[in-house]
Amino acid sequence: MEFSGQVPRRRLGAQGPQVPVFGLGSWNTWDRMETDDAVELVRRAVGHGVNLFDVAHYNFGPHAENAVTDVIFGEVVREAGLSRDDYLLCGKLWLWDYPGSSFADQIDVSLERVGTDHADFVVAGDFVGDVDVRQVVTDVSELVRAGWFTAWGVNNWSAGDLRIAREFAAAEGMTPPVFAQLKYSLARRSVPEGEPYGELFADGLGLQASDVFEGGILVGKLHPQRKIGADPGGIRERIREAYPLVERVARKFEATPAQLAVAFCLTHPAAGNVLFGASRLSQLEDNLGALVLLERHGDELRREVAELWLDRDVVRPEASWGTDAPGEE
Repeated sequence: MEFSGQVPRRRLGAQGPQVPVFGLGSWNTWDRMETDDAVELVRRAVGHGVNLFDVAHYNFGPHAENAVTDVIFGEVVREAGLSRDDYLLCGKLWLWDYPGSSFADQIDVSLERVGTDHADFVVAGDFVGDVDVRQVVTDVSELVRAGWFTAWGVNNWSAGDLRIAREFAAAEGMTPPVFAQLKYSLARRSVPEGEPYGELFADGLGLQASDVFEGGILVGKLHPQRKIGADPGGIRERIREAYPLVERVARKFEATPAQLAVAFCLTHPAAGNVLFGASRLSQLEDNLGALVLLERHGDELRREVAELWLDRDVVRPEASWGTDAPGEE
């Protein structure tokens, strides 16, 4: 399925920004591309209205990789001739070394590496250890007031901790988190579709789906050679084994596995945006075709992929990804 034209935009939460339904991630992406190819991909993406880029400084906790993907991204957008008003930048504030590594210091370094003076919004995560949620809200709100960015969300937080953050922000007149960036895919649904997050979504929280391809496994790269995301619930081998079913369902709709994976995420009623990595122009174009699949068969997708929900009764719906198995504390 081929898509032409501009991608639609949705609001990322009732109080969040208007964003394109697709955004391009940066982890292990820009540093795997030749500069000319990356420039062409960015130009083509922005030409379709895909102008949201999730860019982080990966040098904290398990991401202490000394990666330069953010530096490369900054060089690529400049080489592509984009002005800062041409794209939306979503940054990261890491909790791994917080508060020892302050958010103010983190955002200053991160933006300097990209080569800009502000982000449009940021994500605070991953949630680890004994984090003072109220202090996180206070510190992030200070950065909003200082003009570093205008909105924020979280990733890998439990629904309970996120509820505390939103209630505290409301009570204190601070800036609340307006969206959650969550692992969400054909195989991983327990947290985004569970009742605890469901209550937050009903209250206006937006969903930003990430890791939608399981590091490539859900699109046929069954044994990725690069580092990929965590495996809550230990179901990755089951996901590999289920890939033939992904192929069969995709063929039924005359679509590709990537299009099926992306279109499924957009059927979530709270989904404002789907993040994916694309290191080739052909991948971007393939993923854009998910919008055609969604338009033609959106009402049928969930029924056809019901068997692919593999973390049901394995990952607790109320959990953060650090406490993912039933009975774990």
